[in-house]
Amino acid sequence: MQPTGRLELTWTNKELRLLAHDDQSFTWVERADWRISEVRLLRELETVGQSSDNLLIRGDALNALTALVRLPGYRERFAGKVKLCYLDPPFNTGQAFAHYDDALEHSAWLTFIRDRLEQVRDLLAPDGSVWVHLDDSEVAYCRIVMDELFGRENFVAAVIWEKTDSPRMDSKSFSVRHDTILVYRRSEAFAVNLLVATDTGAHYSKVNDQGRRYYINPLRARGGDAARADRPSLYFPLLAPDGSEVYPKLPDGTDGRWRWGRERVERDAHLIEWIHGRNGYTAWFRTYMPEERFRPPETLWRHEEVGSTRTSSYEIKALFGGLAFSTPKPERLLERILVIGTRPGDLVLDCFAGSGTTAAVAHKMGRRWATVELLADTIEAFTRPRLEKVVRGEDAGGITGAVGWTGGGGFRVVEVGPSMFEEIEGTVVLAGWAVGGAFAQAVAAQFGYVFDPQAPFAGRRGRSRLAVIDGVLTEGIVRYIVGRLEPGHGLLIVAEAIEPGAAELASSLLRGAKVRKVPRDLARSGRQLTLPFGTADAKPEAIR
Repeated sequence: MQPTGRLELTWTNKELRLLAHDDQSFTWVERADWRISEVRLLRELETVGQSSDNLLIRGDALNALTALVRLPGYRERFAGKVKLCYLDPPFNTGQAFAHYDDALEHSAWLTFIRDRLEQVRDLLAPDGSVWVHLDDSEVAYCRIVMDELFGRENFVAAVIWEKTDSPRMDSKSFSVRHDTILVYRRSEAFAVNLLVATDTGAHYSKVNDQGRRYYINPLRARGGDAARADRPSLYFPLLAPDGSEVYPKLPDGTDGRWRWGRERVERDAHLIEWIHGRNGYTAWFRTYMPEERFRPPETLWRHEEVGSTRTSSYEIKALFGGLAFSTPKPERLLERILVIGTRPGDLVLDCFAGSGTTAAVAHKMGRRWATVELLADTIEAFTRPRLEKVVRGEDAGGITGAVGWTGGGGFRVVEVGPSMFEEIEGTVVLAGWAVGGAFAQAVAAQFGYVFDPQAPFAGRRGRSRLAVIDGVLTEGIVRYIVGRLEPGHGLLIVAEAIEPGAAELASSLLRGAKVRKVPRDLARSGRQLTLPFGTADAKPEAIR
């Protein structure tokens, strides 16, 4: 009998999603709820420095990521194009910080992170990776969630960051000195970039006549009793300096094999070094120390290498005249991550911007970036001023000197627009701003059309055209729209109200033509429970 089912983590209300509010409360809603499925517009506010595709987005991460995935114009630049996403979400520690409340009931936190990781997955390039920074509060559970979303086979590593440079002597139990960064790839196309080796290379203990350092290894290798028969191409005599023939015999007299074949021996004869012992000559080969050596990244990152919380605190205070941010990360930590997972020109995403470390480091390292922050106060006090300093070359701290950053580039400031709907006494209606061109632009976003107002049409998608009626769709309007349509094109008409017979007429005049009514065909609500961000004892069974 074939096994059924799969290993997964379950939690209360897993089938629901979390809707975020500006007051940092959350509402559990069904997946089809319009407040979750709606595609919000991104409103361009300002360009800082040179015109750029770099984005500083004000709004909830879920709405922002949905816009990047589904909004025409953004979708082409972001969906499947992000090389690396770094997430430093609320840790759910039960503590209250100055800039956000970090106490979210466990099942709600899992839904919160799952929802955003689903969106990140759609944005990642095939060779992209996602790095989630957590402490022990939720890291074990998050790893299982990520196994479900990305596949267990796409787990890459769990990096341990030594976040403090000294123990806490006032700890009542263990003094916790580390965070964990979970690394997952989007697919097998992901490849790790090696790090420049920082050790002294002491094992390169020999020096040639030109001063190059090297070490030697025996050219012979153990091959088993049958080596001579199994690998004849690696069993042959070499001519020693005294003219004798030397075979790859092991010290016990058994047959071994050479590490190189005849062709390699002839090509790299200059690397062979002969050592004379009591049993005659033995062959060794030289390995020279490269001018720039590389090493694979390890999973233990010491504070001496990438900084600590003390480091990041100093960096922020230096930038903002002593003003502190509760949970910054050191620039060298993000530099290490971006070196391993990206190359210059790659696109980096951070949907919990905070003080803006990821975007600042990406900018200095020549990466493109997009970063999202929910709180307007945080953006105005920290994120935006910091990135402006980077653009102007006024940020002398962090990795600035190491990468030779002197300023340049720019970014655009955008915000997630308001919903095109609102709910009044249980009835969903159009918001007051959703009229005329604004209404047409919002409708185009919902249906995935590029907003292109050329009357009587408002949008295009391939060979299909969108017509938006801010009022009642009548038979006369249907005839006019169909009459203006180019041959061979499809048609979608969206209206606030539809006169009886108008939809049927559209179908009869043009095969495949569709008519939709808003809010009816877009705004569908479901059961819900409002959960304040910081409430640990909300009762999910209270949902009706």
